[in-house]
Order: sequence, then structure tokens, then C-alpha cells
Amino acid sequence: MESPYSNGQENTVSISRKRKKQLRRLQNDANQLWESQQVVVGHAADVAREAGRQLSGLGREQVLPVVQDAYNRRVAPAVDRGVKLGRHVVDDKVVPIVGGVVGSALSAWDVANAKRQGLEFTGGRIVKKKQGPGVGSVIAIILGAAAAVGVLYVAWQALRTDDELWVADDPLAAPDA
Repeated sequence: MESPYSNGQENTVSISRKRKKQLRRLQNDANQLWESQQVVVGHAADVAREAGRQLSGLGREQVLPVVQDAYNRRVAPAVDRGVKLGRHVVDDKVVPIVGGVVGSALSAWDVANAKRQGLEFTGGRIVKKKQGPGVGSVIAIILGAAAAVGVLYVAWQALRTDDELWVADDPLAAPDA
């Protein structure tokens, strides 16, 4: 469908030769600027690399010896004193305490294992527990059984049925009214 504003010809934007020439010149200038910027950036990278090399050389030659000297005169003696003090504390204080705690824990472990296995811990030694009842226990059991038999016999004698004791001679008479 055709537009009502159109006269049947195609609308094209045409640029004048002068404008085209200006645009080409501007594009050439932009390309030259880009190339010159690339050269400048490459040169700046070369300068930065050389500055880094010079700085590391200066650090090795000037700064490192001063730092090492200060460390050897001030820090190293303090560290050595700290290490000696720490070794003294560990060797003379911590190790004996930890040894005592570990020894106590192992002793408790041994006693618990002995009890689980049916052994006794007496006088600092583990001894085997006696198996079964002793002589006193056997005598007590026999005496207890004899007493129980005696009590049962007496109760049986008291409660046995005797015809004479339980049967009444006269029948009960009804009460007088």
C-alpha cells in the first residue's frame, strides 16, 4: 500500500559530496589517532616494565640489607628469648601437668576395664575376684533354710486338722424366745 504523502518516488537520503569528503577525512583522522594511541600505550608499557625492574633492583640493593640488619639486631633476639621462655614453660610446667592428667586417665581406664572383666583393683594392683560364694555364705544359706523349715513345721503343727478340736459335741440350740 502506498503512503498518501508519497508521490510515487522512493525517499532516499543523499549526502552531498562535500559531506562525504568531510566524513572520510574525519574517519582517517580517527584511525590515525587510534594508531598513535596504540604506539603511546605500547611505549608506556615499556616504561612501566623498566620502572618495575629498577624498583626491584633498588629494593635488593638498598632496602633489603637495612631490613635484614634491623631484623637481626632487634627482632631475632626477642624471638629467641620468647622461644626459650616458651620451651621452659612447656618442659617444666605443661609436660608434668599433662603427664599427670594422662596417667590418671589411663589408671581410671585400667580400673574400668578390670571391673568389666570381673577383676578387682585393690592396693594399687589388679587382682582376680573370687568366684562363687565363700564358706560364710554357704553356712548362712544352710542356717536360713533350716530356720525356714522349722517355721513351716511349727505352722503345720498348729494348723493341722484335728477332729476333736474342731467338731462341736452339742448341736447349737436355738435361743429361747
